[in-house]
Amino acid sequence: MSLTFRSDVSPANWIVDSALPWQRLVGFGPSGFAGYARLRYLPDPAYEGPSENHADVDDDWLDSDHMTTLLQVLASHTTTPDNCYFCVWEGFSDSGKKTLPFEPGEMPEVYRDPDFPPASMPPPTSPARPAQYPGPRSVPPGPQVVVPNRAYFLFHGRLADGHNWDDADLWVGQTRLDAPVPAFVWPADHAWCVASDVDPHWAGIGADTHVIEQLVNDARLDVVCADPDAEQPF
Repeated sequence: MSLTFRSDVSPANWIVDSALPWQRLVGFGPSGFAGYARLRYLPDPAYEGPSENHADVDDDWLDSDHMTTLLQVLASHTTTPDNCYFCVWEGFSDSGKKTLPFEPGEMPEVYRDPDFPPASMPPPTSPARPAQYPGPRSVPPGPQVVVPNRAYFLFHGRLADGHNWDDADLWVGQTRLDAPVPAFVWPADHAWCVASDVDPHWAGIGADTHVIEQLVNDARLDVVCADPDAEQPF
C-alpha cells in the first residue's frame, strides 16, 4: 500500500480552525491534549547561537530516523493506525531545488495538472482551502492545507507507510518528494498529533499523559516533556 494524495483537505480542519498562535500550532499541533513533549532530532543547544551543522553535533543524531521510530510506537496508541493523515510542507521536492512560491510564469511543468480541479468544481468553502500558486491563469491550484505562514499538501494512508514517500500516490505530474519529515501526522481518531516544523531541531507531540511517559522512557528516542506555551530551545 502507499500514501495517497488528498484533494479533500477537510480532515485537516481541526488544525486550520485552531486559534493558537502560528508558532505554537506548527510546533506542537492543536490544543486539547493532556500532555505534550518534544522529540529531539538533535540535542538541545548547550549555549546560545549554535547551528544544526555545528561540529559538536554527533553524526549519529543526523543519521537516525527518529520520526519513523516515533510513529511505530504511536501506532499502538490509536484505534485507527490504518487511517492516518500526513501534512507535507510545500517546500519539499525530489531534488531539494523546489522553493515556493514561484515567480509568475516560472512554475515548472512538472507541477501542472490540467485535470485538477475540474472546471465544474465549486469554489471551496472549507477553511482548509487551496492555496493560489502564482503563475499562468491556465494552471489550476493544487489543494493545500493553509495555516499562517505555512502551506501543506495532505496525504492519507497507513501509519506504517508514513516513511515510504518514494511510493506515495501523488497528483498528476507531481515530482517525487524528497523523503520529507511530515509537518503534521495524526490518526483519524485524533488520539495524538505530531508536529514537525521546518525550523526547529525537534518535533512536538500531543497525546495522553501515559503515552508521553512511554515516549520519554523509550531508549530509542530522545523525548522530553514540554510546555507548548513556553519558549522552546532553537
